[in-house]
Amino acid sequence: MRYHHQRLQISLGFFVATLFFSVSCTATADGPPMNPAIKHSIDQLIEQYIRTHPEVIEQSLQALEAKREAEEKSRQTVAIASRQNDLLHDPASPISGNPSGDVTLVEFFDYRCGYCKRAAAAVTQLQKEDARVRVVYKDFPILGEASELASKAALASKAQGKHQVFHEALLASQGDMTQDSIFTVAADVGLDTKRLEADMAKPEWQTVIDRNRSLAKELGISGTPGFIVGTELVAGALDLNGLKALLARARNRK
Repeated sequence: MRYHHQRLQISLGFFVATLFFSVSCTATADGPPMNPAIKHSIDQLIEQYIRTHPEVIEQSLQALEAKREAEEKSRQTVAIASRQNDLLHDPASPISGNPSGDVTLVEFFDYRCGYCKRAAAAVTQLQKEDARVRVVYKDFPILGEASELASKAALASKAQGKHQVFHEALLASQGDMTQDSIFTVAADVGLDTKRLEADMAKPEWQTVIDRNRSLAKELGISGTPGFIVGTELVAGALDLNGLKALLARARNRK
């Protein structure tokens, strides 16, 4: 009964708004202006309805917000579909898991992001449990110069073949990212820190970071982590079950 009452309220609100719009349009056309008495009656009717049913305004705003979210999601889906090559096959983006996997998980992340650190163990465990998943890492440092420094160190570590272990160690580390702390983590995982320091200075890493930022902006990614599988984007930390569900949806769509 309550459901039907709410629908009646919305219908009445729509009727009042439509009536006002219709009469207003008629009055502002080439014909004669609206009769002041009619306009006054309509104004009173609308005011009385809003005072009696203020929840209709809230419901209308919620519907508008839902419409905007749906439109943005549709725009993101189209953008992701058009940038699949950049997402999946950028040679500068580190990969792990099964290089020939049937589904690719793309993660935009920041080494100083607490939510990224929270999701890191799940991403690692996912690769242990799912032999068919391929993972692409998109360095997206948004938390300042220390984040950029960590990203450049991780990208440079590929030259020594230790990106994955270094990547996981950086996300597991506590405290802020300074050059000393980054090099301590690097040494702990067996990296040559002198070589790493030299490799980090190469300008190509800034180019990679800037390219990732541009891609993230186009896709509507403003925070970290952001996970993409197929054309679906999920913002925020996911646990292991959430990641598995994301992969399952992509496989079901194939």
